Amino acid sequence: MLSAVRKQLFSKSSTATLPFIAARRFLNTTKLTSATAAAPQEAKANDAQENDLIKISLSDTSFEGYLLENLPDLSYTTTKSSLLQMYKDMIIIRRMEMACDALYKAKKIRGFCHLSVGQEAIAVGIENAISKQDTIITSYRCHGFTYMRGASVQAVLAELMGRRTGVSFGKGGSMHLYAPNFFGGNGIVGAQVPLGTGLAFAHKYKSEDACSFTLYGDGASNQGQVFESFNMAKLWNLPVIYCCENNKYGMGTSAARSSAMTEYYKRGQYIPGLKVNGMDILAVYQASKFAKDWAVSGNGPLVLEYETYRYGGHSMSDPGTTYRTREEIQHMRSKNDPIAGLKMKLLDLGIATEDEIKAYDKSARKYVDEQVELADAAPAPEAKMSILFEDVYVKGTETPTLRGRLREDTWDFKKNGFAFRD
Repeated sequence: MLSAVRKQLFSKSSTATLPFIAARRFLNTTKLTSATAAAPQEAKANDAQENDLIKISLSDTSFEGYLLENLPDLSYTTTKSSLLQMYKDMIIIRRMEMACDALYKAKKIRGFCHLSVGQEAIAVGIENAISKQDTIITSYRCHGFTYMRGASVQAVLAELMGRRTGVSFGKGGSMHLYAPNFFGGNGIVGAQVPLGTGLAFAHKYKSEDACSFTLYGDGASNQGQVFESFNMAKLWNLPVIYCCENNKYGMGTSAARSSAMTEYYKRGQYIPGLKVNGMDILAVYQASKFAKDWAVSGNGPLVLEYETYRYGGHSMSDPGTTYRTREEIQHMRSKNDPIAGLKMKLLDLGIATEDEIKAYDKSARKYVDEQVELADAAPAPEAKMSILFEDVYVKGTETPTLRGRLREDTWDFKKNGFAFRD
C-alpha cells in the first residue's frame, strides 16, 4: 500500500492533489522578479548580493577523513540570507517536534513516534547543500526531512494523527512520510540503505547530475544489507552518499556496546569516508556540499558520519534516562545545541540582533501553532472499504480484481466494490 502512495506522490499527474504544500520558506527574503529590470536596478541588486556574502571559518575539529586526499575546506563563503534561513528552518523543525511530543501525550498521536530534537542540523544542512533533483531516504526519525523536502508542518502532523490530509493520506504514520524526491521514512531497521542504493542507480542510469543521500543510524550500521549495498555501489560506481547519523545510542544501547568499531565513517573499507560534527550546521552544510560534488563528479560512493545527539529517548515510549545520565543530556543541550550554536554565530557576525532572533522565534512558534490547529481540525479518512484498496496500485494501473483472504473479499476496481457481494 505505502509503495503505491509513494508512487502517487511523485507522479506528475498527482501534483495538483498532493496533501501538502511547500510552506517551509515562511520568512523568505524578497527576490527580484523582473528579468528586464533597468540597469540601475541591476546594479543595486548586484551590490545587495555582494553585501549579502559572508565568510565562514570552521573549527579544525569539524572533519576527519578516511581514504580522502582532501577534506572539505574549513573556510568558505555563503550568504547572510542562507544562514538566516537555516536558523529559521531549524527552529521550525524543533517547534514541530515539540508539538508532536504534546500531541502524543494528549493521545492525539498513537503508535510509534520518533523525534529528532537535537539532530535538526542534519536535515537542514543537507537540504541547503543539495538540489531538489537529488534524492533523500532515511529511517523512522524522519519528520524534519519531510518538512525540508517541501511538506508543510500541517501535513506532517496530520499524518501522525491519522488524518486524510496527511502526506500519506493518514495511512502511514510517523515512520512513513514522503515528499517530492524524499522516499521515506522507513520502519524496518536498515532497509532504506539498499533502497537508497537503487535511487543512486536510477540517477546514474538516467545520466542525471544528481545523487542519493541515504541515511541510517548507528543502530542500523551493523546490518548485513548495509555492507551489501556498499559492495554494489562501489562495483557500479554509484552516486550515493551513505550517511550514518551517529546519535550515540541505538534504542537504549550505546554505540560502544553494540559495535566493535565505532568509527562509522571507516566502515566502507574500500569506500572513502568523512566524519562530521553533526551538531554544527555550518560543518554539516559544508560536508554535505563536498559529498554532493564528490558523487556527481564520478567518484562513486562516500560514507559520511554525522556525529550528533538526540535529547529525548529513542521513541516517545522511552524516557531516555535509564541508559544515560541527565548530566550527559544537559551537557549536550547547553554546550552543543545546533540552534544555539548558529544563533551565536548570527550574533557574532552581526547578521542578526537579539531582537530580530526573538522575532524569528516568535514567528516560528506562531506558524507551528497555526499548523497544529489545521492538522487537528482535518478530517479522518472516511469509514468506507474503498479507501483500503485505493493505494494498492497507482491509479490507472490496477489489475481487474484484487484477491482477498476469502473469495468474498475479492475487490473489483472497476466496480469499486467487492466482486462477489451484492
